[in-house]
Amino acid sequence: VFPQSPPSANPLTRHRRGRRLTLTALALLLASCTRSVNPDIERGSAYEFRLGFPEIRASAIGLLGDDGTPRISVSADIVYSSLIYRTVQDRTYASVVVEIRVQGADEGSTFIRTVQNALDIESLNREMITTQDAFTFERDIEVDPGSYTVTISVLDQVSGKQTTLEEAAFIPDPDQPVMNLTTVRLLGRIPLAGGRHRFIPVSTYDVPGRMDSLRLQLQVTNNRSESPLELTSRLIRYQADTTAARPMQFNNYGASTIQFKGVDYDESRILEESIRSFETPGSVTIEYPLSRLPRGNYRFEVRASREGMEEPIFKARDFSVKSENYPAIQTPRELAAPLVYLMDTKQYEALMAIENEDSLKQAIDRFWLTNVKSLTDARDVIAKFYQRVEEANKQFSNFKEGWKTDMGMMYILFGPPWYVERQLNVMIWSYAYDRTDPRYNFIFEQPKVKNEFFPFNNYLLRRDQSYYNVYYQQAQLWLTGQILTRDL
Repeated sequence: VFPQSPPSANPLTRHRRGRRLTLTALALLLASCTRSVNPDIERGSAYEFRLGFPEIRASAIGLLGDDGTPRISVSADIVYSSLIYRTVQDRTYASVVVEIRVQGADEGSTFIRTVQNALDIESLNREMITTQDAFTFERDIEVDPGSYTVTISVLDQVSGKQTTLEEAAFIPDPDQPVMNLTTVRLLGRIPLAGGRHRFIPVSTYDVPGRMDSLRLQLQVTNNRSESPLELTSRLIRYQADTTAARPMQFNNYGASTIQFKGVDYDESRILEESIRSFETPGSVTIEYPLSRLPRGNYRFEVRASREGMEEPIFKARDFSVKSENYPAIQTPRELAAPLVYLMDTKQYEALMAIENEDSLKQAIDRFWLTNVKSLTDARDVIAKFYQRVEEANKQFSNFKEGWKTDMGMMYILFGPPWYVERQLNVMIWSYAYDRTDPRYNFIFEQPKVKNEFFPFNNYLLRRDQSYYNVYYQQAQLWLTGQILTRDL
């Protein structure tokens, strides 16, 4: 059960305190929602989202350099809009300290190394301060072979707030007769000025669709020469739910539906497969280029084997290709899609049938202005709505966009709950002081508990036809602009 706010004589104080506790509870509940307990399957970190704190994603991978030197390659993405900026003599910048702490994880190890970097992250324009794009920090740290725990911290020196992530890394001993595969690293190509491009590590399970080219990278160590080492790789696509959440007043999902299952690992399709053979002892880095992939859930897996081995060495990288600017909402189609929660079926189908991007943007503007009436209020309502969409993406992302999940739908419509309670596979969101009021206490259930083979927090709302009036009243707050003065 998550911590609850204590009773207070002042309802407003109780309300505010409850919301603060709930946002922390949500962050704790959904942190690393895609991280697997299976060390052989890398899924990337979750979005580390807490209001007012630096937002980071990070990865740490053990490698052997070209000269055989063991090192840990650390990559951290720091979201521009999560930092506090100051302007001095026409220079706008944020000041952060990135600390990397490497500690030996082997039994009896006393190795500890700490590296600090003070950075000024320059803002070139106002848009950069508000963007969901990230500044990428990379650092290689030389260590001895072995297992390590890597702690990455980012401190915003203006706000004094800090966010910390922890990763694991292993490096084989190049002087021992061993075979090893490193963790599979995923890189995506991003555009730069002047038509140039650059590949950067993708540290989350989610891959923005704008990365039109991907690379998978791993290192093979083969220090046994009695027989060739054979490397078999496969790219697999899994059937998964990609639909927006069903309205809260509709029927619940059936147990046989993909919405209930989330991801069906028994329904898969092999897209690519290759076999390579290695006879020369040593370590080599291998890259597997991938062309643009459609939105969906994928696994790239590698097996290393040789004659006489009982079990092959297995490594994999799971990832999901999502919308173009994920988790941000920027293009007209990205702006249009979440309106499914405020439109009737015919309205929404007509909107999404518009192919021209300019026409689609005009239709979205008309929708908001026709309903809200006031241009000023419409701007504020739009900003509030899409801020919640982006926050839902970062808090509830799993095999589909966070805003499409049941929790994402409720978060967008109602905002963060006042209280959160969790019991086994059940979670309750409360939006009322009366914890028994069925109109403002919503129950979510996990049809499949998060485990080694299903690393997702997939909570489904317990729907009820009696929610029709609750939904209608909440939608009207958005469509009339009253959501600016009250959440319920």
